[in-house]
Amino acid sequence: IKRYLTQFIIDDLDEKMVFIGGARQVGKTTLARDLISKSFKNFSYFNWDHRTDRKKILSMELPGNSELLIYDKIHKYKKWKNYIKGIYDQYKKEYKFIVTGSARLNIFRKGGDSLMGRYHYYTLHPLSLPEIINISNKIEIFKEIPLNQNHYSEFENLYEFGGFPEIFIKQNQRALRRWHNERIERLFKEEIRDITAIRDIGSLLLLAEILPSKVSSLLSINSIREDLEVSHRAVKLWVETLEYFYYIFRVYPFHNDSIRSLKKEAKLYLTDWSEIENEGARFENMVACHLLKLVNFMKEYNGYKSELFFLRNIDKKEVDFLVTVDKKPWFCVECKLSDESISPTIHYYKDRLNIPFAYQVIKKKNVHSLKKGIHVVSADRFLAALI
Repeated sequence: IKRYLTQFIIDDLDEKMVFIGGARQVGKTTLARDLISKSFKNFSYFNWDHRTDRKKILSMELPGNSELLIYDKIHKYKKWKNYIKGIYDQYKKEYKFIVTGSARLNIFRKGGDSLMGRYHYYTLHPLSLPEIINISNKIEIFKEIPLNQNHYSEFENLYEFGGFPEIFIKQNQRALRRWHNERIERLFKEEIRDITAIRDIGSLLLLAEILPSKVSSLLSINSIREDLEVSHRAVKLWVETLEYFYYIFRVYPFHNDSIRSLKKEAKLYLTDWSEIENEGARFENMVACHLLKLVNFMKEYNGYKSELFFLRNIDKKEVDFLVTVDKKPWFCVECKLSDESISPTIHYYKDRLNIPFAYQVIKKKNVHSLKKGIHVVSADRFLAALI
């Protein structure tokens, strides 16, 4: 499957290093080794988890005939930022550099020497509908999303198996269940334990069991603290850690005085929506992942200050998502399983915030109508028009 970032990363390597962050098993290594490397005559790959590669990294043993150097999981090395800075400053004329990791490489390791100005950062997201149907959309900010293609069978497969390449390609329920268990075990015991100071992995695993039931709801740290019988500080740290490792993400309310909006409470989503049993929550999570992928791409490649919010005021009027650029509303999205009647809260927020475009996205095929300026559209049509 052709990944959406391949050519953009190749182009950026002419200017700086490229860091690729993203969830474990989302396809970072495949992207770097099998897709990007095809544009170079020779490349070298170093994996911090491999003993031989680790020795080469620490001894700064570099191949003489490679054009591209790929460092995978080097964020597990405590001094990795200083190491990468030093080797890049010394050899940037001889090599191009890619650094990949399952944590947020641009913020996870604080302190040490700064890499500012030396790299471009990309977040690799799970597969989205445009990727699996192999279409590339050119999206312009503050323009309407073009809704013109039906891909419902592909949408159903993506909804059921999630967007992680290995399991999406297999499309087998038994393999999916095993993959869920193995992925969580390895993330917690091989990634988080190796890098963080967290040692209560058992409680962290319990938290991971609870979180799918919290998806699409306001996240209450205090409620989780009571469920796990641990401190508020511990739960807060664990949630932030799971976010650093791309296991979850939070969407925050858009603040505007004219709608008396909430200020703090975030909604929770998983990077892998296939873990969620509730149909409505899974559907909303899948849409959230597609929208987050869009805003991250617009920010990381195009340089726009794009963000994903939800709308909710003190009267509990809510719309699931709002996409903004420079804090200005671009479009809002409400998710429904089958209800085609427009939610009145969309009109409320569209008028109050002067939102240019609004979409009510339905988990049904062959739906598209325009009612009083609001698109009621099948999920496959809407998602296929994104990134």
